[in-house]
Amino acid sequence: MKLLRSLASICLLAAAALSVPTQEKRVHHQADLSDRAHDDSHGFKYDHEAFLGKEEAKTFGQLTPEESKDKLAMIVVRIDTDKDGYISHAELHHWIKHRQRRYIEENVNKHWKDYDKNQDGKIAWEEYKNTTFGFYLGEEFDDVEDKATYRSMLKRDERRFKTADRDGDDMATREEFTAFLHPEEFDYMKDLVVQETVDDIDKNGDGKIDVNEYIGDMFSPENGESEPDWVQTEKKNFHEFRDTNKDGYLHNDEVAHWVLPGDVDHADNEAKHLIQETDTDKDQKITKKEILANWNMFVGSQVTNYGEDLTKRHDEL
Repeated sequence: MKLLRSLASICLLAAAALSVPTQEKRVHHQADLSDRAHDDSHGFKYDHEAFLGKEEAKTFGQLTPEESKDKLAMIVVRIDTDKDGYISHAELHHWIKHRQRRYIEENVNKHWKDYDKNQDGKIAWEEYKNTTFGFYLGEEFDDVEDKATYRSMLKRDERRFKTADRDGDDMATREEFTAFLHPEEFDYMKDLVVQETVDDIDKNGDGKIDVNEYIGDMFSPENGESEPDWVQTEKKNFHEFRDTNKDGYLHNDEVAHWVLPGDVDHADNEAKHLIQETDTDKDQKITKKEILANWNMFVGSQVTNYGEDLTKRHDEL
């Protein structure tokens, strides 16, 4: 029995790692397309990472200019989804967004095989639940010290799973499972992101967030620790900016403005930038010929990377 209890404790730690995390970064900004500065006068590495994705951009850095142009020509064919011989803003925007979602796809792929136990191409709620919590479900977490926390984790996961499951068949397709793991990326999951934020911070269970709960989510003094200056700034932010109706609380709509701000669409801006720089006839769309004439703006090579490194070293002198 002691061995079983030890195994249960070990498995529960694994469940905590696998289930949906309750403490997430609160504000879900759109990530920029590259960590590099967007300054074409110092090279096009920002554009390369935006157009190709960070990992794929690295592979082009190992190619000759001829090889890079050949691969770029094949990519252009893929981007031109309506096969009219032109790359429109919409097609280029869609392509850049697709490349930037690669990190999400890789995360989903990593978890998919852990949960799709019968390998039918879908993940049932029962598969997810049993994989994550199955060892203790029969005993209702009797071997766990903090039963309430793990019951709450199960309830939270179920609500998120069923929200992601758009057709309500208790089976997650890959797209629905992506929404489950990354709800901030899907419009239809945004109400859930807001509700989970309120649930995390609302300690007294009244369905709204007061200033003490708001601050308590960011700072909890220990052993007589003094309050840092930024706490007063955040209290001011709460009253002046977050609490828009000035009733002393953050309700769901106010939380939505906080954690899901309207952001700049970096992919949209980059698509406009690439078209503006390469559209020689100014018809608001670009051809393969126009792209290949400016190939080093879209992709790198051994030569372009060498030249940009020389420029960088010169600027640092």
